[in-house]
Formats: sequence, C-alpha cells, structure tokens
Amino acid sequence: MEKPDYKIAMLGAGNVAWHLAPALEKAGHQICCVYSLNLQNAEMLAGQLTNAEATDNLDFSQSPADLYIIAVKDSALPELLQQAVFPANSLVAHTSGTQPLSVFEPYKNWRGAVFYPLQTFSKNTPVNFHDLPFCLEAYDENAMLLMQKTALSLSKQVYQVTSEERKVLHLAAVFACNFTNHLLGISTEILQTNNLPFEMLKPLIEQTVQKAFSQHPFSVQTGPAIRHDENTIELQLELLQNNPGIAPYRALYELLTRSIQQKN
Repeated sequence: MEKPDYKIAMLGAGNVAWHLAPALEKAGHQICCVYSLNLQNAEMLAGQLTNAEATDNLDFSQSPADLYIIAVKDSALPELLQQAVFPANSLVAHTSGTQPLSVFEPYKNWRGAVFYPLQTFSKNTPVNFHDLPFCLEAYDENAMLLMQKTALSLSKQVYQVTSEERKVLHLAAVFACNFTNHLLGISTEILQTNNLPFEMLKPLIEQTVQKAFSQHPFSVQTGPAIRHDENTIELQLELLQNNPGIAPYRALYELLTRSIQQKN
C-alpha cells in the first residue's frame, strides 16, 4: 500500500513529541511546524527535523497542515485548546491517555480526535514504533480514515478505542509501567544501600516478564507472600525498619504482601 504523505503540525516538544515527530517524518510525512510554549524547546525539536518551523505562537490560521497533533501534558491541554487558532475544519488530535474526546466539543469549527500511542517515552531512550499500539478515536469517518493511515504508516497495531476504554488502558498501563518502574527503583536503592549491583537482578526481572507474557501473572506468582512464609516476611520487614535509607518502603512491602495474599 502506498504510504500517505501528510503535512503535520506538532504542538508540544516534550518526550512524546520528541520521538513521534521524527518517526512521522521518517514514515514520509512532513512536519511543517513545531510549537512549544518555550521557543527554545521547539527549536531543539525542529532542529532534528528536515524543514520544520519552530514557534511559540498558537495562531495556526495560515498553516498548511492536514493534521495538528497536540502532545502536551494533560494539565496543559485545556488552556492550549482555549488559546489555539486553527483553520476552519482542521483535524486536531491529542495524544493523551486520559483526556476524553469530548474536550473538543466546545470547538465546533475543528474536527477533534485522539491519537494515543500506548508507550512510555523518555527522550534518550529509542522507541520501536513498528509494534507500538496506537489508540484512535474521532467524531467523523473521514477524520478516522486520515488518522488510521497516519498511524499505519508508523505501526502495524492500530485500534479504534473509545474514551472510556482508553481510560481503562491507561490505568492498566500505570500499574504495568509506572508502578513497576518505581518498584525497580526501590530494588535499586535497596541494593545500592548495601553496595550490591543491580545487574544481579536482571535475569530474575527478565524471567518474571517472560512468564507474565506467556501465562496469567497471578498464576505464576512466587515469593514469601504467596507462600505465607511469615518468618521471611517478618525478617524482611525488620530489615526495612532497621535501615533508614529504605525504611519508608516498609509500608509498601506490607501493602503489596496483603494484596498478593488476598488475591491468591
């Protein structure tokens, strides 16, 4: 299938935009503009692209873009929408996992949509877009068609997902990604406090993830909590309590232990 070639304006220059804009350009689209409230940030991202103009001006009334992608933090989205000026009938899509499609309802001159990549983004960590799920939502069929073509130029996993379904996906992603990453950070602190290398845990972490992909995670739960090994649990709680550097994690250990035991 011939790849589409759309003109796209990127509103935002943070982690999502930093990866998404170059990926769209690599897929054959033209990033014609990069907006950021901080002009220097817009210039940095535009500098990674072929022919994108950097701006801190939200007046896009003369823009040639086929699609405006808003990649800003959720708290900044409402104010940006209030201030932005787009040509009549513009297709404007946000990338939020939690903001509903209805945030566009007050703006009758635009076609609102959602272009949500289900992934964690950090500027210095490469992202493989080929297998990255894109969750799309739009008010009209033509808008959805354009976004599907755009998403399919990046990834083979493209889904139509409602706002309510997207909220559930985002909640699950917080547990799977954000909370898991925090727990790995705690593990790192525990080891560093005792002058042990985090690398020792890598085979264990990899095996845990592989099992979770092949079987229901609850069915392969291991450890002292599932075994109701109260002696080990008490020893580990004492270790946490007696070490000031990691003592704040005692309550979290108790909470997770109870959750595992209640679930199993």
